[in-house]
Amino acid sequence: MAARVPVGGRRGCDLDEILAAGALVPSYQPLVDLESGAVVGYEALARWPVTGRVDPATAFTEARAQGRLEELDWACRLAALRGALDTSLGNEQTLFVNMEASSSVAPRSSAARTLVDEAIHKLRVVLELTENSLLTHPSELLRTIRWAREQGWGIALDDVGVNPDSLALLPFVAPDVIKLDLSLVQQTPGPHQARTIAAILAHAERTGAVILAEGVETHDHLEQALAYGARYGQGWFFGRPGPLPEAASTARLPFTERPAEPPTTPFELIREAKDLRVGRKKLLLAMSHQIERQAMSLGDPPVVLAAFQTAEWLTPRTSRRYACLAVACPFVGVLAAGLTRPACPGGCHVSLAASDPLVGEWAVIVVGPHYASALIARDLADGGPDRDRRFEFVITHDRETVVSAGRSLMGRITDAVRGGDQMSPELDLRA
Repeated sequence: MAARVPVGGRRGCDLDEILAAGALVPSYQPLVDLESGAVVGYEALARWPVTGRVDPATAFTEARAQGRLEELDWACRLAALRGALDTSLGNEQTLFVNMEASSSVAPRSSAARTLVDEAIHKLRVVLELTENSLLTHPSELLRTIRWAREQGWGIALDDVGVNPDSLALLPFVAPDVIKLDLSLVQQTPGPHQARTIAAILAHAERTGAVILAEGVETHDHLEQALAYGARYGQGWFFGRPGPLPEAASTARLPFTERPAEPPTTPFELIREAKDLRVGRKKLLLAMSHQIERQAMSLGDPPVVLAAFQTAEWLTPRTSRRYACLAVACPFVGVLAAGLTRPACPGGCHVSLAASDPLVGEWAVIVVGPHYASALIARDLADGGPDRDRRFEFVITHDRETVVSAGRSLMGRITDAVRGGDQMSPELDLRA
């Protein structure tokens, strides 16, 4: 239930007033099948009818400034769930509930836990996260997604198209629903829109993700949404936000529950590969540098993930290379055992436990909207000078393999953030 309208009205607002009991009343905007016109679900939006005109964007901006964003976010989320439960929305229709990526995923009070548990059992919920959070809070967003998957909830990525750099993170979010930002639907298509739509269509084709268009207000908007591949939509053309109907439609928005992936390592994923071979470190260094250079040269900036066994192999020269990557790419993650200092400014750094099987592996993984490449290697630990150390390895451009290997590293980053072990605070990596 984050803000979905332009900022207007008062410049500030009284948070205590809008958080008072009874002040927050959720409103629900219908989501429709663009072919049949049937209502398949609702997005919950925040409204404060008894306090005068309070703009949601203003409320969330004020809450962020006062350090109370999570408090307001949870109030909106709980109100949305309670409203749907009170009207017996059921689990045929889909309820879209917005969430700030920086908020805690688990309810803290017993009353909130009880309400969320009831919603898990009685409602079909899709948690809606903004595209912007991919760049500002990527690790926290992945933590939230894991929690939602564990509850059997779906994931929608909102406002897709605002920042093309976030498209590289789509494979790691694996959204069930991609919501096209209204700027894509309402504006004349240009190079920016074409780049975004091409990446979205490619991802949807590979994964079966559902495309939903926001901001459909005219027949021309509807026509453009359909041309972009949207099957579902929302906007004033179909209905304004309001109370939930007493009798809900039985039409259903399809999405497949995606369970959290079991922990593994990149090498475990390819250990049976037919092209597995043996090479010395000096060869693998040249190959890994080539993959890094490729990441820097791509027109669509990729996600870069690397596992370096132990901190001793993160030389100053390596740190400088990854600092440059962190400036150019939407997300850079570095993992190694024994890290006592940040591996590269602007990146995400995780110190591995000495017992983690990943410590025996070396991986450099690059995933872009249209490009994927990885070096995945395991140390044979048979001695010799450092540059002559031998590794079993593969170089692969198979997208499914590369993405799966990347997810195995992202899973460790998510666990580190959830456990508070991440070495550096999450920042806007493109600031």
